[in-house]
Amino acid sequence: MQIAVDTSTNFAGIALAEEGRVFAEMNWRCGQNHTVQFLPALSFLLQQQMMDIKSATGLVVARGPGSYNGLRVGLSAVKGLSFSLDIPVVGVSTLEAEAYAQADRGLSVCAVFNAGRGEVAAAVYQRSGGEWKQVLPEQVTTVEGLCSAIAAPTIFCGEHVPAIAPRIKEILGDKALFVSPAAGFRRAGYLMELGYMRLKARDYDDPATLQPLYLRAPAITEPKRR
Repeated sequence: MQIAVDTSTNFAGIALAEEGRVFAEMNWRCGQNHTVQFLPALSFLLQQQMMDIKSATGLVVARGPGSYNGLRVGLSAVKGLSFSLDIPVVGVSTLEAEAYAQADRGLSVCAVFNAGRGEVAAAVYQRSGGEWKQVLPEQVTTVEGLCSAIAAPTIFCGEHVPAIAPRIKEILGDKALFVSPAAGFRRAGYLMELGYMRLKARDYDDPATLQPLYLRAPAITEPKRR
């Protein structure tokens, strides 16, 4: 059994799979309650499927970008499981997992999250010639800056897109395409599919050095000296 974990943003997800094939999944809006909701949710899903955590053979975790606290919850839990069960772990970009749900649409896919301060975290991916690849790296930018880098029809997805869709449409016109709310709901199952490719290829991350992808340093200032 493989377990995929996503605690990146206000939406969280868990997926269970056998040889990469998802057989149970939970996705929900948790707000900032990752610490109190994640482990009970994982326990519930395992009990529902009558599975023991000790039967896990691999772990996949969304490593961001996203909320600082949320990412720490998921990464810490997965690292602990990796060490205690002696099983491999892979970290996957949350933006890539978001975009991967639209991989078969035949167009470029731009995943967008709210980065605060009037900016967005975004990346663009596309399946071309049967290969899924990144065509615009993860970055923090403005909506205008993001749109300036897009020249072809592109699908926009991500929980922040509804708030900025009018501006994107204003700039890009018919080149901007949007998914429905249901199709745009981020699922841990897609995270599992991406991560399992790496697990199968034995392209593991070192749990000791695996870190969240923040794209921006925390807004923490040095204490004032007296």
